[in-house]
Amino acid sequence: MAVIGSGIGGAAAAAALLQRGMDVRLYEQATALAEVGVGVVIQPNGVRMLRRLGLGDELIRSGARWIDPQFRRADGSYAAAMWPPALASQIEFYGMHRADLLAMFVDRLPAEIVKAGHRCIGFEQDDEQAVITFANGLRTTADVVIAADGIHSTLQQFVVAPSAPLYSGSVAYRGVIPAAGVSWPPGAMRNWLGAGKHFLVYPVRAGLLINYVGFVTTDEPMKESWSARGDPSALAREFAGWDPMVETVIAQLKTTFRWGLFDREPLATWTRGRLTLLGDAAHPMLPHLGQGANQAIEDAVALATVLSHADRKSAPRALLIYEQLRRERTAGVQRMARVSGARYDASGNLHARDRKLDAQPQERAWVWNYDADAEAEAAAASL
Repeated sequence: MAVIGSGIGGAAAAAALLQRGMDVRLYEQATALAEVGVGVVIQPNGVRMLRRLGLGDELIRSGARWIDPQFRRADGSYAAAMWPPALASQIEFYGMHRADLLAMFVDRLPAEIVKAGHRCIGFEQDDEQAVITFANGLRTTADVVIAADGIHSTLQQFVVAPSAPLYSGSVAYRGVIPAAGVSWPPGAMRNWLGAGKHFLVYPVRAGLLINYVGFVTTDEPMKESWSARGDPSALAREFAGWDPMVETVIAQLKTTFRWGLFDREPLATWTRGRLTLLGDAAHPMLPHLGQGANQAIEDAVALATVLSHADRKSAPRALLIYEQLRRERTAGVQRMARVSGARYDASGNLHARDRKLDAQPQERAWVWNYDADAEAEAAAASL
């Protein structure tokens, strides 16, 4: 198995394949595996998969569990809880630093299977094998190639004509700061909602840091980038006059990242022969549902589970089973992420919006309760 791309999805896929006893190589174009300094939320469906991978203890140690998640209005007044107190013991959310999550997967991989400095530039296949070509001159063969190379995937073109990027009309300022600098309450998540913008804060790295994201509506074109620098003073102007805690968080910033929010229409297919797509290469989604990393981890576990029932000859059929399992589900999550973003930024009748916020645990149960591993095990019985 050759996994192209060592972000969250690719590293999770390599770890899941290795756990299932498969021979895997993980190829990354950068000279070292690294993640930018921002947060990610692991939700109940992602928690379930991490535990299947044997990473439950690491999640609890490196994550920061949400015990008091609230939506607030721009002035700081209470709008809604993310879930009723009666469900608090049943719903597990953990804020994590992306670098910590990536390290959880990579630490499970023997050093010899991780190949940094390998930028994929070509792909070909026949009935017997796939061949990958890298910019450094290496050509290597594999029974299966997994394209986990992100929203700008090089390998996607060998599966399907790429869909055009869809700009959401919003940008996100994001980063992390020490929690102690603003006396952040342990376990608290706050999402302040205003017309055309909202500001999200939650703890990561066992509560030592907090991750902030300021979402702002704008017609200004922005590139898709996790690492483009933003202007903290511009962010401060956008949220001037909001709840003093929002202004206090922004006042701590020395740097910030500014990220244009894009997604894609669902792809018609993810798989061609021995090549399949995973994570953002298959289903980039807006961040308003917090499911991007969770869906990539689901992809990884489901793919490894199905492939563990295959051999060299049946691998292409196994990839089609994986696609059939995942394509409709991820398309539904993509759509829900769009709806959530529109809801958060709505103006007008705040009470009507707040009632919809109260309904979220029921609306999202189908996302949170899904067991990708069990579904894949059942589907693989047809191999």
